Amino acid sequence: MTFASKGNTGAEEPAAPCFTARGIARCSLAVALSALFSLVASSSEAASLLDRADATRLLEQSSFGPTDALVAHVQAIGVQGWLAEQFAATGSRYPTFPAVPIDATTYCATSPDAQCLRNNYSLFLLRNAFFQNALANPDQLRQRVAFALSQIFVTSGVVVPQVYGMAQYQQILLDGAFGNFEDLMTKVTLSPVMGDYLNMVNNDKPAGAVNPNENYARELMQLFSIGLWELNADGTQLLDSAGFPIPTYEQDTVEGFAHVYTGWTYPLPSGAVQHMHNPKNFNGPMVGVPSNHDTGAKELLGEVTDSAGKPMNVDLAFAIHNIFTHPNVGPFIGRQLIQKLVTSNPSPAFVARVAAVFADNGAGVRGDLKAIVAAILTDPEARGDTQSAAAYGKVREPVLLVTAIARAAGAASDGVYLASSAENMGENLFNAPSVFNYYPPNYMPTGLSVQAPEFALRNAATTISLYNFGNTFVFGSIPPLATLPGAIGTQPNWTPWQALAANPAALIAELNALFFHGTMPAAMQTTLATAVGAVPASDTLTRAKTAFYLVVTSPQYQVER
Repeated sequence: MTFASKGNTGAEEPAAPCFTARGIARCSLAVALSALFSLVASSSEAASLLDRADATRLLEQSSFGPTDALVAHVQAIGVQGWLAEQFAATGSRYPTFPAVPIDATTYCATSPDAQCLRNNYSLFLLRNAFFQNALANPDQLRQRVAFALSQIFVTSGVVVPQVYGMAQYQQILLDGAFGNFEDLMTKVTLSPVMGDYLNMVNNDKPAGAVNPNENYARELMQLFSIGLWELNADGTQLLDSAGFPIPTYEQDTVEGFAHVYTGWTYPLPSGAVQHMHNPKNFNGPMVGVPSNHDTGAKELLGEVTDSAGKPMNVDLAFAIHNIFTHPNVGPFIGRQLIQKLVTSNPSPAFVARVAAVFADNGAGVRGDLKAIVAAILTDPEARGDTQSAAAYGKVREPVLLVTAIARAAGAASDGVYLASSAENMGENLFNAPSVFNYYPPNYMPTGLSVQAPEFALRNAATTISLYNFGNTFVFGSIPPLATLPGAIGTQPNWTPWQALAANPAALIAELNALFFHGTMPAAMQTTLATAVGAVPASDTLTRAKTAFYLVVTSPQYQVER
């Protein structure tokens, strides 16, 4: 992935060497970031690995990381076979965590659980379960899509730290990853986690000078469905006759939707009496209180009026459908899913093709996420042994980076170290700092002329954390946490890599195939051969670890192409 900086003459500077025979990458941050966007493919090498290369790229896009066994399997069944298999795979489940009172101080004061706060009032156990599923469960594509959706329909443990509630919310995304986008919008809207996060729960109908809270009404449109500006079908901005962008909605529209979203409260706890405002509870979807719902007429998108007198569930369905049928949803959501799965800078044509499938899956159905995901992964801009466009690819975000490395090393893990490592690199799983996610989808680093959203997480501290993660994962020991029952720590399996280490060329060829789908620059291969050759041939374990470490911490690997 190479980027032309503003004012670039078109000439490319060679990447500075970032490796030593000691196995330590000693690049300055500036050099590392410069080399990060200079990955040069050898066409002759790529040609000899075409089938395996495309299978490897597909797994980078549709799983939490390729493994040799899975690459061979995809080669045997093909792209369509892999997708069919993934769509049919049994979906992962998160553990059922006990519902706990909102008052952690009182509850944990009498709880026999010595780790009561950590286990019930933080997302520690949920994050561990995520990484365990990502490493081991077969429904890789469903999990990848759900992870992408979690960064679109953002909620955060910063506001809702009760693990039982957030587990149920993330399960909604897992269950709906291959369903219909309208159904998913409805379930997200009625989730008490979302209701608590964006203030829709206990949103009262107008009374005197008090008007309904507008937060969810605004964010559902701005971030979760249509965006701020009217779009063409290819995702580019639609302009008025004077050449200015056209807003998708006005303040009156926000107010109209805010009135739709009145009257919903937390689900009723078992044995409790229904109130207009039920106590905070995240077990199940929100429930409606008709007497607290505004039944008046409301102005929605496209100058559509939601007529008065409807039951509140009918009112909600009408409003959700009004958003769902807006022409922006296909290109707005389609582009973000492309960014999360394939490339940060899809062409307008790529977006248009995906938006067309959003509009009609071929059977007259709008919003079929299964068809949309298939369209993204089978698009000409996604497939092939490599892509040559300079701005193609995406920076590996921390969660995907650590899972890919762990899966390539055949690691068994309880998830603790992987979660903390991703957090140290700037991505605290399920604890996004705001509704705008960990990084904005349109982030453009200074000096670059294209978007690189995940680059927003990169700075001196997170880059050092990357090297620290690689060093500990490869050369260190990651024991189980004494306070976590059943913990196993994180244990890579170096045996397959060690078996190749006697022959540096074979070892580097395997690293090239699995981590670069055959596009590792020749200069990098030479540097790796020197580093591996500096280790005694009898010490195959250190040889294997040295080569593995240099590859996974290299600037070149940080960009997925």
